[in-house]
Amino acid sequence: MPQADTLTRLERLQQWASARHDHSGQRSSLSLAAGDASFRRYYRLYLEGNTRMLMDAPPPQEDIRPFVTIAHAWRQVGLPVPEVYASDAEAGFVELEDLGDAPLHLALDNADDRTTNAHFERALALIDTLQNRADPSILPPYDRNALARELDLFPEWCLGQWLNMAPPPGWDELRLALMDTALTQPVVAVHRDYDAMNLMEHAGELYLIDFQDALAGPISYDLISLLHGRYRRFSTTRRAHWIEAFRQRAIDDRRLDAACDDATFLAQVNAMAAQRSLKVLGIFCRLTLRDTREGYLARLPHFLDHLEDSLAGLNGHNPFRHWVSRQLRPALMQKLTAAGVSM
Repeated sequence: MPQADTLTRLERLQQWASARHDHSGQRSSLSLAAGDASFRRYYRLYLEGNTRMLMDAPPPQEDIRPFVTIAHAWRQVGLPVPEVYASDAEAGFVELEDLGDAPLHLALDNADDRTTNAHFERALALIDTLQNRADPSILPPYDRNALARELDLFPEWCLGQWLNMAPPPGWDELRLALMDTALTQPVVAVHRDYDAMNLMEHAGELYLIDFQDALAGPISYDLISLLHGRYRRFSTTRRAHWIEAFRQRAIDDRRLDAACDDATFLAQVNAMAAQRSLKVLGIFCRLTLRDTREGYLARLPHFLDHLEDSLAGLNGHNPFRHWVSRQLRPALMQKLTAAGVSM
């Protein structure tokens, strides 16, 4: 976003906040709190003895209405989400509860295995709560078209635009199989970016943030979003333990049919993890090439590791799996080295 546009929006945001608060005798001020991979920016609003968080989501690139709708609905059923105090869809402004500056991923820095596992188990428990309380019917469907659009980011942006490679043997078969497997799963509310960066530690509780892209979709999606996420790569044994525990809890509270045995569910989880890893590889290349965002290329090897972990747990698709290890990985690493990317 050009600097002039940023300043203009900041001035408008300040005016919007001042109109809400300064008339009461309070004098407000703003400071930048965070940005993310989208066009959204977050500012901390300082009031007398209080703070709020302001979201700046500039139209037409962003639409605040899904976030506001979901925030109200999830808060009504007791889910830990920030309170929305005010919103202006035309301007793209939202005033939110200030949850502080402690996303879960900061707690993982230099954490030992025991501490890390404890943090992830809290996050896994919150997935149970989300799926049991949130009504998926208020969300758009995570349907075949959505899955296809996401998968197609990989050949378009990672292979075509960045590596100048053609889709490999077995790609069409894998693409179809991943979509089919996702669509056989029970439908729940899916956060869709359920990772440590989108879980805030506040008042002794984990809070959900950045849920504006939530959809009604596969029960395993948020599970693999966490276990195959940005900040950790777990062993096959550790992942299998958490996946089986999740399956048992989902059967106990009837999110999952008891007929779904451990092998079936593990295969569904691995297929979902492969889908997301392919999507992320495509998105990170698009953020770099189209949106000129920095820092995303360095994360590609991590998600390539996640892709190989998930493919190892799937039956079939051997030509694609071999292509990933023998052609994609060397080409990707060579390109990163040539681009001077530190990993």
